[in-house]
Amino acid sequence: MAKKVVIVGAGPSGVLLAHYLLQRDEDYQVEIYERRNDPRSIPLSKSRTFPIVINQRGITALSNIEGLVEILKSASIESTGSLNHEKNGKTQLLPRNQPIYILDRTQLVIILLETLTAKYNSDRLNIYFENQCNVVDFEAKTVIFSKVVSADHTRNITVNYDLLIGADGARSQVREQFLSTDEFEVEQKYVPSAYKSIFLPANSATSLKPGYIHTWRRGDGITAILVHRIDGSLSGTVNFPRENNLMANFSTTKEISQFFSDRFPEIAQILPESEAEAFLNRPISSIITIRCNRYHHGDSVLLIGDAAHATSPSLGQGCNASFEDVDFFDKLLDEYSDDIAKAIAQFSLRRKPDAHALVELSNNAFPLSGRLLFLEFFIRLRSANILHQLFPKYFSPSLFQLLSESTVPYSEILNIYKNWIAKVKQANEKFLYQFGQLKSQ
Repeated sequence: MAKKVVIVGAGPSGVLLAHYLLQRDEDYQVEIYERRNDPRSIPLSKSRTFPIVINQRGITALSNIEGLVEILKSASIESTGSLNHEKNGKTQLLPRNQPIYILDRTQLVIILLETLTAKYNSDRLNIYFENQCNVVDFEAKTVIFSKVVSADHTRNITVNYDLLIGADGARSQVREQFLSTDEFEVEQKYVPSAYKSIFLPANSATSLKPGYIHTWRRGDGITAILVHRIDGSLSGTVNFPRENNLMANFSTTKEISQFFSDRFPEIAQILPESEAEAFLNRPISSIITIRCNRYHHGDSVLLIGDAAHATSPSLGQGCNASFEDVDFFDKLLDEYSDDIAKAIAQFSLRRKPDAHALVELSNNAFPLSGRLLFLEFFIRLRSANILHQLFPKYFSPSLFQLLSESTVPYSEILNIYKNWIAKVKQANEKFLYQFGQLKSQ
């Protein structure tokens, strides 16, 4: 008898999971419900999007679906390293042994949706947009979704499931329903840094080389990250301490332009007045991290991706970890011969150490301040790369090689680099305390 899988969330992990399930065999029928509009019907310039980095972890998961990697690469910018721009105008290069691929989140979702709907028809796959998940009845195995059909009318529908997947992001409604169950614990924390997005036009007269992630890190916790897009434009974020930040005090375009001139002159040179004004009016965004004590409920509900383990974007691992979830769950279905109850229970047991480790790594791999600590950071990376090449049996690859160029479990990486992570964590907590973001213990 066919198993009906209801996936809440048509983001990257939810749509990739549909690919995996539908290619397993005819026993799976999939319905996807998404609260936002169909991204294929909205111009990219008006969509909710930001750059996504796909590294070896993501590529490994995508490669199990025929043709996906090739399509993704054709829509991406290939990056072979990072360039850190120092205040004196010099740059520090962090090269990569393997490239990563950068594209807009919306474009990634469109690729996954188009390849999915090209393979499967409505006999096995149905996707519903503008449907908000409201209530899950775990005992009855039903979900109530609502859809706004007019200004004064909302239509509710009740959907049954054999397996419910919460792939609906950091503020997951499915996870919210877990709070009504026994002994479920979730830790939700705001990342100390807030951010604003920035977009720079194509064909700008700039010395910023394509093919690199460009970073600027200042000792006061203010940083900027820019990447090229496939159309030649650039996009990224300016990050700053969430509390006591400068951004809340800016009221004019002139102040914005002066801010970039003082701190990020390479960006200031290509910042048009229109983007300075847009940046001024853009809202300040905050990020939350999520840690749960389990990712499943009963024999038929599972959380994946950000719904299970949202993390700081500092390492570019969020989407890759979500894709890895999908591959991980697929292997469990193989191991337990599609026994869903056993597979989801094992997902919680085996995936949690890596998911928790990723949050710790993302929060504390980069020092927020301190020139000497930044210098040590770069020395450690360079020396680890050299020593591993010379003596691979005795020295591990660098932290960032392990994260981006391997599929070594996050928990193992944290164990290898626990001393560095502990050192950075202590320094970061001291810095954040100075900014009033941590209370005295």
